Amino acid sequence: MNPTSVLRDEILPGGGHLSFILKRGQILRMTDIEGGANVSLMMLNAHEKSERLNLPDTLKGQHTARLTAGHCFYSDMGRVLAGITADTSGWHDPFGGVLNAAEVAEKYGQGRYQELRNGFFRNGADNLLVEMGKWDLNLEDLLMVVNFFSKVSVDDNGQFTFHSGHSQPGSYVELFAPMDVLVVLTALQHPMDPSREYAPRPIQLSWRQAEDEQAMINALLTRPENSRAFTNTQLFAL
Repeated sequence: MNPTSVLRDEILPGGGHLSFILKRGQILRMTDIEGGANVSLMMLNAHEKSERLNLPDTLKGQHTARLTAGHCFYSDMGRVLAGITADTSGWHDPFGGVLNAAEVAEKYGQGRYQELRNGFFRNGADNLLVEMGKWDLNLEDLLMVVNFFSKVSVDDNGQFTFHSGHSQPGSYVELFAPMDVLVVLTALQHPMDPSREYAPRPIQLSWRQAEDEQAMINALLTRPENSRAFTNTQLFAL
């Protein structure tokens, strides 16, 4: 990535949360700085927030149980909210969800603000809700998330297996937005991570404008279903 093309760049600390509109034609790069990071991310149509990421359709339409380069994220209206155009980790988890406060306390201990101050133990559900409130969204709007940088495989019996150490330092993934998309994310450990130590890792976020939007779209036309979804997206943008 050419540093001169970067529109914005920031570090999100482990346990942090953020929300923003990834504008049409922009690319978001997320980088696992230290290795072992996890980013739980939601997506919605920035202009019609009742239109949200539909993970079941995303997986069924592309015949996959993992997400990597060439995969699109479908909305519940059959449009493409974003697509993965570059990926060095090769596997991102659509199943694990996030933990709530009670689950974090059970797994890691109390970790209260009174003793730890800004190092208190955060949880994914509340982190996402804090950001959602900035956009007039509430608990009933809390969606399924994609857990970037985490690998969870599924065997023939439907058993999930979390693969520790999957993401290496410097691993990155890039999301291209063919429409304005509201992104809500938090950087916390994956719910299935077996470690009992609360130690979420930081990530780097970088935004840039795609030099050739059509080339980005072409890279995502990996299935006929994706082509139809892009047609729906283009009709919405007219």
